[in-house]
Amino acid sequence: MSTDSDYQKQDLKRGVDYIGVTCVFFCHDGRGRVLLQKRSQNCRDEQGTWDCGAGSMEFGEEWADAVRREVKEEYCVDPIEIKLAEVRNVLRDNHGTPTHWIAVVHAVRIDPDQVQIGEPHKIDEIAWFTPDEFPENKHSMLDKHFAVVKAHLRIHI
Repeated sequence: MSTDSDYQKQDLKRGVDYIGVTCVFFCHDGRGRVLLQKRSQNCRDEQGTWDCGAGSMEFGEEWADAVRREVKEEYCVDPIEIKLAEVRNVLRDNHGTPTHWIAVVHAVRIDPDQVQIGEPHKIDEIAWFTPDEFPENKHSMLDKHFAVVKAHLRIHI
């Protein structure tokens, strides 16, 4: 029989060994542009693809607090407005390993003049795009998550 200390010694991975919870956020300027980031080789998966921001929730954290923390960490800016779009079940395959995440998807308005890369080890590049000019090399969930933001919030970004 396993004890609590046996479980504490294991190196469990979010989204692989247990369901991970992530706050996904589309940062926008309120004038039609969305901020995307190019994932570095240090990211857990889909390196080199363009993606919106996201980060794992910490134990005891409210959704909006997780988004606020992650936006500050990734882009060095405080959100002006945070809107919850939807909570989604995300089942994917990462090079033969099944992954399972709960994605809490948000739209976040920020000041574009204050944005900078806050995590250069994870982000190679950031750029502003209108939705019709998103780059071709996209993260596998980018279009699905963006559709949720547009449909559920009917925001003009």
